[in-house]
Amino acid sequence: MLEYLFDYGLFLAKAVTLVVAIGLVLGLIANSIRHARSMSADHLEVKNLNDEFKALSESIEQRLLTEAEIKARHKQEKKEQKQKEKAAKKGAPEKRPRTYVIDFDGDLRASAVEHLRQEISAVLQVASKTDEVLLRLESPGGMVHSYGLAASQLRRLRDAEINLTVAIDKVAASGGYLMACVADRIVAAPFAVIGSIGVVAQIPNFNRLLKSHNIDFEMHTAGEHKRTLTLFGENSDAAREKFREELEETHQLFKQYVKDNRPSLDIDSVATGEHWYGSRALSLGLIDAIQTSDDYLLDASKDRDLYALNYKIRQPITEKLAQRMESVRDSLPMARLWSETNRQTWEKT
Repeated sequence: MLEYLFDYGLFLAKAVTLVVAIGLVLGLIANSIRHARSMSADHLEVKNLNDEFKALSESIEQRLLTEAEIKARHKQEKKEQKQKEKAAKKGAPEKRPRTYVIDFDGDLRASAVEHLRQEISAVLQVASKTDEVLLRLESPGGMVHSYGLAASQLRRLRDAEINLTVAIDKVAASGGYLMACVADRIVAAPFAVIGSIGVVAQIPNFNRLLKSHNIDFEMHTAGEHKRTLTLFGENSDAAREKFREELEETHQLFKQYVKDNRPSLDIDSVATGEHWYGSRALSLGLIDAIQTSDDYLLDASKDRDLYALNYKIRQPITEKLAQRMESVRDSLPMARLWSETNRQTWEKT
């Protein structure tokens, strides 16, 4: 009888253990699914850069300082923290100004503007007049309407009287500089590529190839200038002249926009389509200081709270694959010419 009870108790213990284990596994799976769903939705990621800088310095101190020095450092930090807490109890807590850090990595279509508009909308709801936005900008330029929208998003900060600084570590040319010129202040690395204030449009023409193979091509439009140059038809001198007229008009708009945002510039001397490296760009007035974004943030971390913002947009797998294919296509010379047909671009090529 005792042996039977012992065996039954052992069986019961095993059964309970199995049920608990299954429950734990199901709970973990459910939590994973919930986490995956929350991460797949559009959301804004916020990272404290002060903590990152502190972690970097502490990792070096652990190797360089003696144990006594580390203890003394921690003791001093605790003392300073207590003083801050004591001061906060007596009055309003000390609030340091904030710098919101946004990255813009521009392609031909300025695709990052979809993230930029959300990040700026978030900043505008919480920033005060003492805060600032640092835009780390990298772009060789691209389509006129796309970069025009990106520049307009930055203009929202200026209109709200939020200080905007643009940092260029590698390149801000053509449409990239159209964005940069909106800033209150532009800093750039010594060899960053700056400028290229010009407009380019290029298309191939296969009319003679079609004729040699006895292939006809027809194009019907309503409106005298609905289409000027064409890929497959025979282009006339009048069509070429109209196309050049449109390019010149766009260039004038570009020049005026830069002049409005940086009135001290001698716009005619810098709007030749040329580009310059950071040091030369400084002497021309295209930028305000030679400094990398890393040094700018390290200096700012001493008396400001730094927050990096990154808006994540959920993308179906099919859309991700399509974007990858477009990137590959745009990297091919002939395919790129095709995609730019009759599109004016602000781009450094």
